Amino acid sequence: MIRLNDITSRLLSYHPKADTTLVEKAYVYSAKVHQGQVRLSGEAYLSHPLEVAHILTRMKLDVVSIVAGLLHDTLEDTDTELSEIERLFGKETANIVDGVTKISKMQFASREERQAENMRKMILAMATDIRVIMVKLADRLHNMETLGFQPSEKQRMIARETLDIYAPLAGRLGIYWLKSNLEDLCLYYLEPEIYEKIKTEIAERRGFREKFIREVSQILSQELGEAKIKATIKGRHKHFYSIYSKMREQNLSVNQVYDLLAFRVIVNSLRECYEVLGLVHTLWKPVPGRFKDYISLPKANMYQSLHTTVIGPMGQRMEIQIRTWEMDRIAEEGIASHWKYKEGVDGSDRDERQFAWLRRLLEWQKDLKDPKEFMETVRMDLFPNDVYVFTPKGEVKRFPKGATPVDFAYSIHSEVGEKCVGARVNGKMVPLRYQLKNGDAVEIITSTKQQPSKDWLEFVKTSRAKTKIRHWIMRQEKDQSIALGRELLEKGLDQVHLSLRNVIKNEQVAAVAKELSFNTTEDMLANIGYGKVSVNQVIGRLKPKLGIEEEKPSGLVEKVVSRIKRKRPTHGIKIKGVEDMLVRFANCCHPLPGEHVIGFITRGRGVTIHKHNCRHVKDADPDRIVEVSWEPSERDIYVAGLKITSVDKKGILADVTAIMAQKDANIIHAEVKTTVDHKGVSHFTIEVENYRQLQEIMSAIKKVKNVLLVERI
Repeated sequence: MIRLNDITSRLLSYHPKADTTLVEKAYVYSAKVHQGQVRLSGEAYLSHPLEVAHILTRMKLDVVSIVAGLLHDTLEDTDTELSEIERLFGKETANIVDGVTKISKMQFASREERQAENMRKMILAMATDIRVIMVKLADRLHNMETLGFQPSEKQRMIARETLDIYAPLAGRLGIYWLKSNLEDLCLYYLEPEIYEKIKTEIAERRGFREKFIREVSQILSQELGEAKIKATIKGRHKHFYSIYSKMREQNLSVNQVYDLLAFRVIVNSLRECYEVLGLVHTLWKPVPGRFKDYISLPKANMYQSLHTTVIGPMGQRMEIQIRTWEMDRIAEEGIASHWKYKEGVDGSDRDERQFAWLRRLLEWQKDLKDPKEFMETVRMDLFPNDVYVFTPKGEVKRFPKGATPVDFAYSIHSEVGEKCVGARVNGKMVPLRYQLKNGDAVEIITSTKQQPSKDWLEFVKTSRAKTKIRHWIMRQEKDQSIALGRELLEKGLDQVHLSLRNVIKNEQVAAVAKELSFNTTEDMLANIGYGKVSVNQVIGRLKPKLGIEEEKPSGLVEKVVSRIKRKRPTHGIKIKGVEDMLVRFANCCHPLPGEHVIGFITRGRGVTIHKHNCRHVKDADPDRIVEVSWEPSERDIYVAGLKITSVDKKGILADVTAIMAQKDANIIHAEVKTTVDHKGVSHFTIEVENYRQLQEIMSAIKKVKNVLLVERI
């Protein structure tokens, strides 16, 4: 078991001025409150906080973090109060212990919701004090190391959660040794057979591997010595989970994975990194596409190194990482390498960049209510496959692989994203679906007439763009539904001879909205527009509030007669497989009964009826097209537009309007103009019953003397 002296000794090794008395005080307190408690392994419970504190010293964290590690389970597993922790060990320690406890206590209905909320709490905690998550990661590592004492079902559940949430977080914070340990432990519990195969394969090739490492190290040392470059060379086999990932990605068996070995060359200067790279590529042939320069373009967590894969001795593939000692320290310690020990050191630009991703996630998650959507956001940022592009000013921006100019536009500002109509990449126009590539120089073109499209959701990659587009669409659709709902309600009120000066602000209408369980009148109007609430339902509740009594048939016979006489309202349209759907006719093509028509589902506006060859539905989403047919109706009338071109002579207008009257068509609008070449152009908007009636009218008008052309518009 880890002893207190092991913790304080390691703490003093990297922080000689550390006040170990507070650590000793926390040890004594933890031992007292956990006295008599044991773990599933049979060990005293105190062994766990000691191990967690020891892991935190490996991360090279400050005294407050170590103290919090010793106390992290006191609130959850003992009678200790938060106020007592604050009184004895200070507010900082209390806040960290409280944050870790809150993360551990989260319980939700489903695994996905639980993970989403856990991530939400962790991110909130990180935004206030990053040490909360550092202590939680140390706690999770030791729990994974002792997971064998849990039931098998719980082993898999904890391992899956660790692999999905905690291991990626460790990697995002740059603590790669912790990430690798967590991943290997998860593999042991989730894929035990594969784990054993990898372990056996590595054990069988141990002798060959050690000989190979010695040979490569000797060759490199000799070459570097001749170039007068001082370097430390380390060789190792890759972590089990890394090997497993390669097997899964490339569909290989264990013995087919050749590049199991990795070497690290650590030098004193940046210039020497690139010199070593040149020597390595001179010695051994590089594998195309396997070189990565994380020095020029560091990862988001500030990791820097050169990575190359070469064909080494005996045709063996091997990865070589080249970095300086400072880069190696950052790679080993991760975020802790930037940590300030509260000695008055001001935050640097480097620290600002380090924590920028935390602030972005915190900002975006505020708008997300759905756990699935939030997990999508988090996963996008936890598993980046980065692409780096340049702004017109030369600033470097990072995006996930597959990101588009729309993602770039939204990263600048929401309004730039909403007004984005195109982009120039490297000086050439590209479509909005274009996938950005490393090194692209991107310039966004905007227009005040542009609006976001639902289709953008099919190709944007960043969570910010997806969230902003969804919110804009929802806002627009709600506004349209409110307007439609208000129009339908006002028409319904007109039919019963009622008129309210301002429907939205009317107190009686607001009271009806409350009765129907809506928070506001606008919510009720939106649902009328969506077709979820009927106008008659609202008017029926509104009349008593206005002092209007309903006229009711007095007896059974009167009720039956009333129902027989009452005609079923109809739009003259039948929609296949759907009942009681809100129907409207398109203003673009004005379809008439008898014409071939189709229906287009518009959220918030029901089904819009178009002529089958209407250009507005030519390229529409086929999933939103529905089959419709005309139903005979004596009551419905429809609007049609006619354009009549004639010689400019007296009496023609009278002849045309007389034909319309004879054919029982009602003229609701007319406009007549005379052209410079002495032609008369008349536009009529008329009401007809069906397409046949319109054809009869057009045929009769064509026969009028001096009429040159009759068109439907």
